[in-house]
Amino acid sequence: MGNRLSKIYTRTGDDGTTGLGDGSRVAKDSARVASYGTVDELNSAIGLVLAVEIPEPVREVLTQVQHDLFDLGGELCIPGMAMVHAADIERLERVLDGLNEDLPPLKDFILPGGGLAAAHCHLARTICRRAEREVVTLSRLEEVRPEATYYLNRLSDLLFVIARVLARASGHGEVLWQHERRKKPKA
Repeated sequence: MGNRLSKIYTRTGDDGTTGLGDGSRVAKDSARVASYGTVDELNSAIGLVLAVEIPEPVREVLTQVQHDLFDLGGELCIPGMAMVHAADIERLERVLDGLNEDLPPLKDFILPGGGLAAAHCHLARTICRRAEREVVTLSRLEEVRPEATYYLNRLSDLLFVIARVLARASGHGEVLWQHERRKKPKA
């Protein structure tokens, strides 16, 4: 393990900059910091899902995802670093296909909810989409490996499927969007 933090505050960021993993300093509101900061937020949101009772296979998947996200944050924090690979994306796809196989096909949109675990998972999914947008923004400004975007894209799909699984496992079920409620009655 690298350097251990013995003192949490350093005062080096008081000027509005922060250090990247390669030692360079950038503005705290840079696209790079926004991208790995949102990945960190996503990891914390997944921690909320893991803080409630969920099926063990889902817990194992999400714990692995947390490790992957820590790797992805490191990759985004250290320009030129490669920590997320095609095998990680393929693993997400296999898990996604396996979980989705037992779910009924969707005919309507579902509302975020379906119990505490599922609702937390939907929140994580939306943060994942924002992280993906932040990485795309960064990639327009600096070089970013495409695996970062691919991973987040697959992960948001996986989080959607996991939210469906958790809604069913909790007994709350999925709440379908009632789009017909806006149709005007015929006179």
